[in-house]
Amino acid sequence: MSTDDLKAILDLDCEARYEYFLDLVGEEREIWILINRDEHFLKLHSEDQGGFEYLPIWPSTEFAEAFATEDSELQPRSVPLPQFLNRWLPGLEKDGIDIGVFPGSDESVWITGPNDLGNDLREELNRF
Repeated sequence: MSTDDLKAILDLDCEARYEYFLDLVGEEREIWILINRDEHFLKLHSEDQGGFEYLPIWPSTEFAEAFATEDSELQPRSVPLPQFLNRWLPGLEKDGIDIGVFPGSDESVWITGPNDLGNDLREELNRF
């Protein structure tokens, strides 16, 4: 993907990036997270609505890498979609951690609950 294509997608609004995320993950069957040297996944904290934690996720390694450029300690890691649906989402739900789908260049992010994202991903998979 060219730098211009990457920037154009990152400049989309939250809803358009969310739809792009669902389409690409439906095709590729993997989700991308960022991990540090200790193999801990990146978790961010938002002060909105009294504060909450969320796991940022991306539809491809290029987008995760673009986000990680500010912190050289972070590396993209692929999570196969079945593992994400069956293990990650229930664990995040249990721990009360939301999901930030595909942060954009303007730092906006689509925040959703694990169950809602799971439903949207399963619906997307049913299209194939």
